[in-house]
Amino acid sequence: MTEEEKMLAGKLYDPSDAKLNTRLHLAHRLSQLYNQTFDDEDEKREDLLTQLVPDHGEGTYLQGPIFFDYGCYTHLGKHFYANANFTVLDCGLVTIGDSCWFGPNVTLVTPMHPLRYQERNLQPHADGTLFDIEYDKPIKIGDNCWFGSNVTVIGGVTIGSGCVIGAGSVVTRDVPDNSLAVGNPSRVVREITAADAIKLKSELY
Repeated sequence: MTEEEKMLAGKLYDPSDAKLNTRLHLAHRLSQLYNQTFDDEDEKREDLLTQLVPDHGEGTYLQGPIFFDYGCYTHLGKHFYANANFTVLDCGLVTIGDSCWFGPNVTLVTPMHPLRYQERNLQPHADGTLFDIEYDKPIKIGDNCWFGSNVTVIGGVTIGSGCVIGAGSVVTRDVPDNSLAVGNPSRVVREITAADAIKLKSELY
């Protein structure tokens, strides 16, 4: 297996691999270039986004600034919106469904490192250059989700469709469809039902 194949399969891999490094540096550069554009530079932004995250649906809007590790391992569904400071460490696959809205400072992190420093610290290649070993766990998010500000999702988590993740939550476990989850670590508070319809909130009218 190549290092890329190991990475995407959730196996231990060497992130200093030349192919991975080339894409990593390109993604970091494209993220920075995107961040230097203005809101009304639609064509320029779309061109950069297509290079950075080729697998994105129509109506994708990233406010910026953004940061992707690779970009090419992320799927963004149709009508996806992310507010400022959207960060995706997509060493593992990241899949986001349609019509998802993310508040500012949302972070999705797939990389995993050994708990023991003896295994986590840099090690030498045969040529003397240094590398570390890591592995990754994918993140999957369904359709029609809303994430409040400062949400972090850890690798290995699946969040169902129709979910709301409260501001400041750190999601470390799966969240079933139509759930409200909050906290650090997050927990499911309750199901979202028809009783939550905005039309029933008379104080808003």
